[in-house]
Parts: sequence; C-alpha cells; structure tokens
Amino acid sequence: MPIRPLSFRELLDVPFALIQANIRALAGLSATGLLLAEAVVVAVTAGASALTDGSDPGTAWAAILSTAACAWLLRFALRGTTVALGLATVDGTPIGRRTALRRFGGTLGPLLVFQLLFTMVGVGVLAVGGLLIVTLPLAAIWLGRLRARRWVAVPVLLVERTTHRDGVARAKLLAEGAEWPTTGLWIAQRALFTLLAVPLLGIPLFVSDFSGTHRWPVIVLTTSAVLLLTAFGEVIEASSRVVCYVDRRCRREGLDIRIPRREAR
Repeated sequence: MPIRPLSFRELLDVPFALIQANIRALAGLSATGLLLAEAVVVAVTAGASALTDGSDPGTAWAAILSTAACAWLLRFALRGTTVALGLATVDGTPIGRRTALRRFGGTLGPLLVFQLLFTMVGVGVLAVGGLLIVTLPLAAIWLGRLRARRWVAVPVLLVERTTHRDGVARAKLLAEGAEWPTTGLWIAQRALFTLLAVPLLGIPLFVSDFSGTHRWPVIVLTTSAVLLLTAFGEVIEASSRVVCYVDRRCRREGLDIRIPRREAR
C-alpha cells in the first residue's frame, strides 16, 4: 500500500490489495467465524422449533434473531482482526491470525463500546428515516455522514491504545474536511454489497424450486448467505478503514514525509 495521500479511486481499490496481502489469514478467520456462527444459528433455530412444536412463526423468528446476533458478533470479530492485519501490513511487519486476535483482544473493551454505539446509531437513524419510505435515502446519507466522522476510529484504537472517548475524538479530528468524500465511499460500498446480495440471497429460492421443501434447506442456505455477505462486507469495510486512516494521517500529519537523519561528525 502506498504511504501517501490517496485519490478517491485509490480509496476504493487499495483495500482489495490489502485484503490480497492477508488473504490466508482473512480466509481462515472468516471461514472459522462463519462455521461457528452458522452452527449457533442452526442449533438455536432447531431448539426454538422443537419448543414451539414446529411452528413456522417461531422457527422463522428464531432464525432471524439468531442470524442477526451471530452476524453482529461476526462483524465485531472480523472488524478488529482485519484492521490489526491491515495495520501490520502497512507498517511492513505482517502478522498472522493469532497475533491479530491478541491485538484485537488487547483493545476489546473500547472496540466493544464502539460496536455497540455503532449499531445503536445505525438502527436509530434507519428506524426514524424508515417511517416514510421517501425519507429512507436521506436517512442513508445522514447515516453515511455520521459513519464518516468515526470511520477511522477502529485503527486509532488499535494503534494508539486509548479509551473509546479519546479514540473517537481523535478519529473526528483526522476526518475533519473529508466527511463528504468518506460518505461517498461508504455509499459506494453499500451499493457493491447490495449487488452481491442479490445473487447470494437468490440461491435459496433456486434450491427450493427443485428440493420440494421450503424449510430447513432454505433456512440453512439463507442464513449462510447472510453470514457470508456479512463477513465479506466487513472485511472490505475494515480494510477501507485502514486505508483511510493512512490517507488522513498523511494529509493532516505528514505521515508520508521522511526526514533524513544527520550523521554525527
């Protein structure tokens, strides 16, 4: 990754290069997280189905709520570990999965607070904006703007090992002057995830056409598709946070400036 101010196009492209540099570690973390999350979803859904005597509403709500909870935890774990891997790559000292997990665990408290507030803000803004369908696009832009101000908070927390409050304040300072370009980046990524979601979520409907059932195969395939999309999207988003962090530090603090050392005479 180039250590210099980046153009908007580079902010879109460079995260994929960062992912490629850590593809083995990210694939291992994502696959492990997906398998664990899907196992929990199936177990919870099966248990709820047994308790409700196979009730369709009970089974559906169990699948929806367990998938939402597991997706939240999966995003939380992948966000911290992906940022840790990306920062180490930028620093020129690549690390593996275990080291990434240790660094993630070292800032677990502030990251957890950030994730909780991140979720609450997102749900609150979309709930208010969704009251009227016509206001939903405006709510999405508003949410993107709020996200942009805290976009580099996770890298800040992992690099500077500070409290959540100080980390967010530092992230807002770095983001100053780039809120709208970052909002555009956030919206572009949502558009990409939407395009990927259509074929993934269409697979269960395709399978149900010839499987002759609309229950367990569809539940497993649908929840797996949702979790897969969640993992893929979070890896891209977390890598983008690292790239934007480097870009903002170069622009505001001259991170890319190298001052040669004087040799003692």
